[in-house]
Amino acid sequence: MNLLRSGLFFVLFVAGIVVYATLIVAAWPFTTLAQRRQIACSWAQYNRRLLAVVCGLRDRIIGLERLPPPPFVLLCKHQSAWETVTLHALFPTFVLVLKKSLLYIPFFGWALKATGQIAINRSREIEALRILQTEGKRACAQGTSILIFPEGTRVAPGAVGHYNAGGVALAMAAGVPIVPVAHNAGLFWGRRSFVKKPGTIQLRIGHPIETQGLEKQARKNLLIQVQTAIEEMMAEIAQEAGLTAADSTPVQPDRPE
Repeated sequence: MNLLRSGLFFVLFVAGIVVYATLIVAAWPFTTLAQRRQIACSWAQYNRRLLAVVCGLRDRIIGLERLPPPPFVLLCKHQSAWETVTLHALFPTFVLVLKKSLLYIPFFGWALKATGQIAINRSREIEALRILQTEGKRACAQGTSILIFPEGTRVAPGAVGHYNAGGVALAMAAGVPIVPVAHNAGLFWGRRSFVKKPGTIQLRIGHPIETQGLEKQARKNLLIQVQTAIEEMMAEIAQEAGLTAADSTPVQPDRPE
């Protein structure tokens, strides 16, 4: 049954990409960047509802009240495709730092470019850091937050990847807070899995970590602080999931304006 539901989700998901991406690209000459990003948020909300209705996969958000006023840098655990296709519906407007190769995917990549996401070539580390700093600081100066996966690539549930300092360095350079984010999406939508399992993804938002006024020498300790905050929330999620596995009632807050 999960395989059939996942197949139906895939068909509707791809159809959604074509429809929403076509709308974004077609509207490119006639709309503002903010308007195109709003369409992208609608696409993320479509994906979220599709997962709930078709796959029985919902989400529960804890700590939304901890978000500071934008802009800020979200440093998020990366386990699944779930976070890349739904989080635009759960947070105030942000741009995503992603692999440059994604821009070459028909429809999807065109929409990424039209909505001003930050694309970097991770194989060229120095160039990638320069683009991240330049484009990230520009976005923050315009009041737009940034989402970065500090581990770079998806990691399996229970694993801890290498935390890169680029997001911390950007937050320090822009003088904006860091918001650590943890979730267990990989348990339901695996990083290499086609099948989506029904259940409730738990996402936790940590306390903001201030960066304003810190010297460059503080970057290493700040990165440790971020990693500790995320991994401690991961442990809390795992513990609560074990204690409340019978509780299937999801909490789905509206997207904040």
